[in-house]
Amino acid sequence: MAHILIIDDEQPVRKSLREIFEYEGHKVSEAATGMDGVLAASKKGVDVVFCDVKMPQMDGLDVLDMFAKKGISMPVVMISGHGTVETAVASLHKGAYDFIQKPLDLNRILVTLRNALEREVLVATHEVLQKKVNQTQQVSIIGSSRGIQEILGMIDTVAPTEARVLVMGPNGAGKELVARQIHNLSPRAQGPFVEVNCAAIPSELIESELFGHEKGAFTSAVAMRKGKFEQAEGGTLFLDEVGDMSASAQAKVLRALQEHKISRVGSDADIAVNVRVVAATNKDLKAAIAEGTFREDLFHRLAVVPMHVPSLAERKEDIPLLVEHFLKVLCASSGRTEPKVTKGALDKLGTGDWTGNIRELRNAVERLLIFCPKEGAIDEALVIKYGII
Repeated sequence: MAHILIIDDEQPVRKSLREIFEYEGHKVSEAATGMDGVLAASKKGVDVVFCDVKMPQMDGLDVLDMFAKKGISMPVVMISGHGTVETAVASLHKGAYDFIQKPLDLNRILVTLRNALEREVLVATHEVLQKKVNQTQQVSIIGSSRGIQEILGMIDTVAPTEARVLVMGPNGAGKELVARQIHNLSPRAQGPFVEVNCAAIPSELIESELFGHEKGAFTSAVAMRKGKFEQAEGGTLFLDEVGDMSASAQAKVLRALQEHKISRVGSDADIAVNVRVVAATNKDLKAAIAEGTFREDLFHRLAVVPMHVPSLAERKEDIPLLVEHFLKVLCASSGRTEPKVTKGALDKLGTGDWTGNIRELRNAVERLLIFCPKEGAIDEALVIKYGII
């Protein structure tokens, strides 16, 4: 059952709509003026509004303006006996869900109501999923070691600027987390965060992936496709493993950074882009420059602010905090009670090499949780048996 608000200065119209909606099992409220309608819609619980366009003092378009100012958001169906294309378009531009002309058609009303209610369900579902995505993406950088505190301080300083950042460090050290944190704390936080793993894309496809292509640009280009630069418009483009990028792609990325323009594969037309680039690598780019496999001018464009993320071996004092964090996350997702971890277990974990860094430690914690008895603790014996490979 939905709660429907009818805003119309004509009592016969309100009565007809009320009878239709109540017959379908819905709750109905009425308002004879635009202002009364705004006050009624301000109260929680209204799902859909049917609003007349032509009313004295405050017409339907004014009602839509008031809804926007007050942050009232629900589907609004406009109804009018003097409907014109211009009025309909104006209503939709102001946020109306649909526009129905008088005399009112029963089937049209019911179909519109059903679609409006389904839309609300989809919007609510999307908001829930978006919150889950944001929670997943906004993972904190865990650690109290000097190296991590320096990184966090640099992020706080650099994030509000437009400076390009080159994040360096071994695989699994958390370079992507640093990039996401820079994005989340920047003025571009409401824009997209688009990631490209340059090492995972074949060299012959990297240009198409980054810059897009026109239809017919190559054999499998059956339609025009926007690249990652365009997809990241207004946000942040994260170029992961940038040291593995092909020479031709490096040249195009350099041009994009210099001129803030790109061109799709198969086209000479320039497209302006507004993107902040954060790059990451596990390679020694200066050595790659000396070997001739990476452009020095691109390196200097990317490394306006260089950051080095320490390996886990350089920050072993953070292992207890990381273990605690991973246990909370894993237990929350599985519904399991968080087990205790003994000092002996933590000391033993501290002796590991952890060449896979944070990623390897997380896997170890998950493995220990799996084999830990339901009412038991993660102790040194369990770590020796399952914790360190």
